[in-house]
Amino acid sequence: MGKTRLEAFSDGVIAIIITIMVLELKVPRGESIEALVPLIPVFLSYVLSFVYVGIYWNNHHHMLHASHKVTGSILWANLHLLFWLSLFPFVTGWMGENHYAAVPSAIYGIVLLMAAVAYWILQQMIILSQGGDSLLRKAIGSDWKGKLSPLIYLIAIPAAFWSQWISQGLYVLVALIWLVPDRRIENVLVGRET
Repeated sequence: MGKTRLEAFSDGVIAIIITIMVLELKVPRGESIEALVPLIPVFLSYVLSFVYVGIYWNNHHHMLHASHKVTGSILWANLHLLFWLSLFPFVTGWMGENHYAAVPSAIYGIVLLMAAVAYWILQQMIILSQGGDSLLRKAIGSDWKGKLSPLIYLIAIPAAFWSQWISQGLYVLVALIWLVPDRRIENVLVGRET
C-alpha cells in the first residue's frame, strides 16, 4: 500500500490536536496585564506540549519519507501513536490548570512515555516491513535520543511527587534534546538521491 493516506490522516489528527490544545487557552476576564497572570501555567503547559507535538510531527514526517510502503501493522502502530498524542490536550490542560501538581504532572509524563514507546513501535514496524538494510534502519543508527528519552520520563514521573520543578525540568530537557536538529534521516535520504 502507498503511504499517502497514512500521512494525510496523521497530519489531520495532529492539526486537530494542536487546535484542541489552543482552544483550552481561555480568554481572561479583565483588560489589564494582571489578568494574564493566572494563565501563565496553562500557557507554559501549552507551549511545552506544542513543542512536543511539533517534534512528533516533524520526526513522523521524516520517518515516513524514509519508507516506501505501508502495511497493516504500520497502520495500527501509527494509530497507537496517534492515540497517545490525542491525549496531549487533556493532560496539558489538567497539568496547567492545576499548576503542575504531582498527579497531573505524573500523568503527563506517563502520556509522554507512552507516546515515545508508541513512536518506537511504529519505527520498528517500518523497519520490519522495509528490511534490516532499510533507509530508516541506517538513519536511526544507535538512536541514543530514542533510548534516552524514555529513561528521563521514567525519572520524571516519580519526581513529580517530590518536586514539580524537577519533573517539569526533565520534560523540558527531553524536548530540548529533540529540538536540536536531527539530520540522520535527511542525510541518508540525500545520500540515496545523489
